[in-house]
Amino acid sequence: MNLTRLFHKTVAIKHHTSTMDTHLHIQRLAQERQRLKISVVTETYPPDINGVAMTLARIVNGLVSNGHDILLIRPKHFKHDAPSDREGFQEKLVHGLPIPFYKQLRMGLPSKKELLRLWTFNRPDMVHIATEGPLGWSALQAARKLRLPVSTDFRTNFHAYSNHYKIGWLSSAILSYLKKFHNAANVTMVPTSQLECELHSVGFENLHIVPRGIDTRLFHPRKRSLSLRQRWGVDEQTTVMLYVGRLAAEKNLPLVIQSHEMAKKISPLTKLVLVGDGPLMAELRHKYPDIIFSGFKTGEELAMHYASADMFVFASQTETFGNVTLEAMASGLAVVAFNHAAASELILSGQNGMLAAQNTDIHFEMAVQAMLNNPFLMNELKINAVETARNFSWESIVERTESVFLDVISNHRSPVHVGLKSPLSLVSSNTYADPTQI
Repeated sequence: MNLTRLFHKTVAIKHHTSTMDTHLHIQRLAQERQRLKISVVTETYPPDINGVAMTLARIVNGLVSNGHDILLIRPKHFKHDAPSDREGFQEKLVHGLPIPFYKQLRMGLPSKKELLRLWTFNRPDMVHIATEGPLGWSALQAARKLRLPVSTDFRTNFHAYSNHYKIGWLSSAILSYLKKFHNAANVTMVPTSQLECELHSVGFENLHIVPRGIDTRLFHPRKRSLSLRQRWGVDEQTTVMLYVGRLAAEKNLPLVIQSHEMAKKISPLTKLVLVGDGPLMAELRHKYPDIIFSGFKTGEELAMHYASADMFVFASQTETFGNVTLEAMASGLAVVAFNHAAASELILSGQNGMLAAQNTDIHFEMAVQAMLNNPFLMNELKINAVETARNFSWESIVERTESVFLDVISNHRSPVHVGLKSPLSLVSSNTYADPTQI
C-alpha cells in the first residue's frame, strides 16, 4: 500500500477519539462562552525564548481574542521593564532573580501578600499558574486562601533535568514538591497522554490533556531559502540535519553530533546546523568547527531555518512536549526522535517520521541511516509530516484550554462568592482594574 494512503488511514484511527472530543469542546463553548477574568501567573514569558513562554503567549493571546480579560503576573525581565496594557490584557510585574543553570531566565520572588491584596480587591474568576517557582507557589497559596479556582500546567521536567546538572540526588525531593504543588490545584494540564500516564503512576491527580499547537502559516515548507542554504555552503543535493533548541546538557546533544558523524560516512557532504544558544555553545563551537551554529532565531528567521533543512534530529528525552518537533513537521522536515513526548503522540514511525526506542542510541542512529539510504522514504516522511501538523491549529488548542477553565469554574463552589460585598463591589466584575493602582 502507498505510504501516504497507509499513513492517512492509520492517523484517522489514531486521532478519531481526540478529534471527536475537540469537536464536543468547541460545540459546548459556542453555547456557553462567557467573558472571564483570568489571572495568569508565570515566571517566563516573551521576550524569553523557550517553549513554555511561547506556548503560554499563544494561549493568552487566543483567550484575549475570544473576549476574556487576562491579568498576567510575571517577574521583570530587566531593571526598567514596564508592564503592558492593552484591551483585554494587563500585566503586573514582580521582582525576580536569575534561575540557576538558566541565567537568561528569571524566577519570581515569593509575593503572597501582594497577590492576596491584588486578588481581594480585583477578584478573578480563575487563577492559572504556568510555572512552579517561588512566584507560582506563593500564587497557589494566595489563591487557596481566597478560595479561588486554580489550574496549573506541567510544562518542564525539572526532576528529570536534575540528573544532567549533577544534582540527581535531589530528583526525588523535586518530584515530591511538584506533586504537592500540582495536586493542590483543581486541575493540571499536561500536553501528552504519555506524560499523563507517567505522572499518574507516581501520584499526580486531576490531570487533563491539552496538546500544543502550531502556526502552519509561519512554519511551512514554502519558507525554504536557497540563499540561506548557500550561506551554509550546501546545494540542493546535500542533506542538512537540523537541531533547534537550547544547547544544554539535558538535550542529549552528543547523540545528535554522533549521528552527524555517522551520516558523513554515508554522505560526506552532510551538514549539521544547530539553532539555539546555551551553556554548551562555546565548548561545542571549539570542539566541532564543521558544525554551523546559527544562534537564537525567532519568527520568520526561525521558520526559514527549519524549512531550509532536510532532516530534524531531536535526541532529548527530558521534554514534556517539545514544540520544536511539531514546528519541524509543519516545515516539511523528516524527523528522527525518541518515542517520547510530542514525537510519541505525533509520529507513526516509518510513515510521517522515524522513532527510536527510548534510551537506545543505536536505534536513533539507525533511523538517521535509514533516511539517508532511502531518499524516497525521506520524501514520503516530509509530505506526511506536513499533513499531520495541519491538525494542530492554535485556535483548537485555545478552545480546549478555555473548556478546561469553564469546567473548573463550574465545579468550584466557593462560599466566598455568596453575599460578598465591599471591597469587591468597588471593582467591575467584567474587567480588571489597573493592577498598578492597587
